[in-house]
Amino acid sequence: MEVLPRQQMYDYPKVCSDLLDDLPGRTKDVILRRFGLKEGQPETLESIGESYQITRERVRQIEKEGLKKLSKRVKKHGDVLDSFGERIDDFGGLKREDQLLFVLGDRDYSSKNYIAFLLNLGDFFDKKKENKELHSLWLTDKKSIDLAEEIIQSSYEKLKEKKEPVPLEHLKSSPDYPTHKFISYLEISKKVTQGPQGLYGLRDWPEVSPRGVKDMAYITLKRKSEPLHFKEVARLIGGGTNPQTVHNELIKDSRFVLVGRGIYALREWGYQEGEVKDVIRRVIEEAGKPLPKEEIVEKVLEKRMVKKNTIIQNLSNKKYFKRTPDGNYTIGRNNRGSD
Repeated sequence: MEVLPRQQMYDYPKVCSDLLDDLPGRTKDVILRRFGLKEGQPETLESIGESYQITRERVRQIEKEGLKKLSKRVKKHGDVLDSFGERIDDFGGLKREDQLLFVLGDRDYSSKNYIAFLLNLGDFFDKKKENKELHSLWLTDKKSIDLAEEIIQSSYEKLKEKKEPVPLEHLKSSPDYPTHKFISYLEISKKVTQGPQGLYGLRDWPEVSPRGVKDMAYITLKRKSEPLHFKEVARLIGGGTNPQTVHNELIKDSRFVLVGRGIYALREWGYQEGEVKDVIRRVIEEAGKPLPKEEIVEKVLEKRMVKKNTIIQNLSNKKYFKRTPDGNYTIGRNNRGSD
C-alpha cells in the first residue's frame, strides 16, 4: 500500500492574519467575510453589499483589488504555497477541492477556509469549478485534467460493461500506475465513485450510492450472496435499523423475492415468488416437457427455499399435476396459466 508523507503543517490563521494585517479596513473586512475567515461561513456579495449599502459589483471590485495586493505580499510565505504545490503534484497534478483541503489541513477541516484563501493567492494554482461531470478541483498541471478525463471515461466504459462494482485494480490499465494518483483522478468524477464496501461503480448504482433502507438491504443480500430473514438483514445493516421497516421495504421492492417464511432473496439470483405449485408449474413450462420428480425437486429448490416433502406433496396433487406413463410429471388441466 502506498503511503504519502504527511503534510507539513503551518499556523494558517497566523499566516492569513499577517497577510491581511495592514489592508484598509473595509477591504480587509470584505475578504475576511468572502472567505469565511471571520464567522467561519463564506458570505455572498449581496449580503456584504447590503451591510455597506453598496452594490454587489462594488463588493467584487473591492475583493479583486484586495486579492491583487495580497498576491504580491504572499511571496514572503512562499514556503506555504510551495508545500501546497508539492502535495498537489504528488496526486498527479490535481486534487478534488474538499479532499485537498482535508489533506492540507492534516486531515482536519478546521483550517479549510484559511487554506482555500491561500490557494486563491498562489499564481501557479488553477481552480476548476464544479460542473455536471466533475467536482470542484485545484490543479498545478493543466495537462493532468486531460489524463484524468481519459481515465474516468475508460473506467466508466469498463463498469458499464461489467454491470457491477469492482475493486480499483480492475479499472487500472497498468498495475504499475501509482494508485494514489489513479484515485485522485477518479475522485473528481461525478459518474464513477467508490461505494460503502470499498468497490468502485457508477454513482447511480444502489450498491455505490445507497438511498435508504431498501438499498442497504440490497447491498447486504448482495454481499452475503444467500437468502436471509428480514430480521437478519436489519441486524447486518446495523444502526438500530427496525426489522419491520426492512420487511416493509422488501415487500414493496421488485428486486426482492419472498422465498420462505420471512426469508428474502434477490430476484436476479433466479428465485421466484408464488406458491410452490406455481413454481413447479413454471419449472415444467420452462422445460417444455414432462420432468422426473428428482429434477423438478432440484430445480424448485434453486428458486424457492422450501422443504423437499412440500414439493413432493404438491406434485402428488392430481388437481394440478399428473404423472405420465413413464413416471414423469406434467401440468394438470386445472393448473394451466394460473399466474
